[in-house]
Amino acid sequence: MNTHSHDFVTVDMRGLKATLVARAQAERVSVSVLVRGAVAHLLGLSDLSEPHRVVDASVAASASTTVKVSIRFTLAEAAQLAAGARAAGLSRGAYLAGLIGGVAALSGGASRADHLAALVASSAELSTLSRDIHHLTSLLRQGNVRAAQEYRERLDTLAGDVRRHLSLASGVLADLRPRSQRADASKHPNT
Repeated sequence: MNTHSHDFVTVDMRGLKATLVARAQAERVSVSVLVRGAVAHLLGLSDLSEPHRVVDASVAASASTTVKVSIRFTLAEAAQLAAGARAAGLSRGAYLAGLIGGVAALSGGASRADHLAALVASSAELSTLSRDIHHLTSLLRQGNVRAAQEYRERLDTLAGDVRRHLSLASGVLADLRPRSQRADASKHPNT
């Protein structure tokens, strides 16, 4: 997320490099971040390390602009991130962005794939229901009341079936959206 030019300085560490690298790894930051913080502290300046940098306002204004971010993880955490992304069927970046955004399908118990499978199954049921109604209409148009009566039980549950599908669909779609978008949608339900 670095948006300005670099000021490089080469320093002979005289045997301190191994200790410096170990400390940076222990704090889970780059050597550059650690050194900048130490130099800023010695100079009486505020900490200029990478995590506190502000992105240029023109970059922040565009939601579609992407930036590359480097994150230091332990090997186990990196493996967990990769496994979670794989299970969700997403790239690591999209998976991490979803977790940060509070996408319930990623941070909750059920997986994104489970949510989508439930939505597909419910949509398939609704499609079958649509075919049944079309066939029933044809039977009634032909005056074949006896055959149409076979659909009576299906019609008795029609309203509940549609309501269940719409409830499931809205829940799945809400769980797949970031928390901020869910909050915006609840403020403006008619948009």
